[in-house]
Amino acid sequence: MELQIGLLFSLAVIAALYGSVGHGGASGYLAVLSLSIFASHGAIWLKPHALCLNLVVVSLGLYHYGRQGYFNIKLILPFVLTSIPFAYLGAYLPIIDWLFDSLLSFTLLWAAWRLMMSVKNESEVLNPPSASVSLATGAGLGFLSGLVGVGGGIFLSPLLILKRWASAKQTAAVSAFFILVNSVAGIAGALMSDQAKIDGDLLIQFAAAVLIGGFLGTRLGANHASDQMIRRLLVVVLVVAAVRRLLGFVGL
Repeated sequence: MELQIGLLFSLAVIAALYGSVGHGGASGYLAVLSLSIFASHGAIWLKPHALCLNLVVVSLGLYHYGRQGYFNIKLILPFVLTSIPFAYLGAYLPIIDWLFDSLLSFTLLWAAWRLMMSVKNESEVLNPPSASVSLATGAGLGFLSGLVGVGGGIFLSPLLILKRWASAKQTAAVSAFFILVNSVAGIAGALMSDQAKIDGDLLIQFAAAVLIGGFLGTRLGANHASDQMIRRLLVVVLVVAAVRRLLGFVGL
């Protein structure tokens, strides 16, 4: 019972942290669950469960950030048009764990460092990318997201901010939508490939925990946090995600 309570509390904390920047928290849930009694189920079982929890938190993020007027459908639509089928494809295919864990860890740490260096940069937001760039980027990020079992926000968010395609809060809003559609596609791909089944009873418990944490985190990010605070929180999220991948790489 104590282990179960501790696990649910950890999931709620992860949901609050990730939700504050418009993310779902899949990479964090995978880290927590892989260190629990459910680790023996393997990554194939963990991935669709983490993606289902994503849906809960990003729905809250989309609501809170959208309510404040930060959601821009014109910015994100080209990304999602290509990300959806490629996320499905990525989730359907098997993954070489050690290769992606190592490469993604260093990519995320690099993005976190770049964001940390630019956190005081108040440069004016530039125009969004062209349709061709958005479509190509969406396809690549969607495929990568499906492979590793996350919604893709950890890849899209730093790109939008560092390229100055959107402000931090606009990024949080559109990332929530991007993660939402990719998580659905990823779940569909994993289930259609017969790689895993979802445990409904466990998922309800997990979802209740992330619902509480996600509500608090998304409300804080959308209503109270400044753009600079969102950037700093995003740095923390990227580092947490990178550490999780590194731990998976060394087998911890």
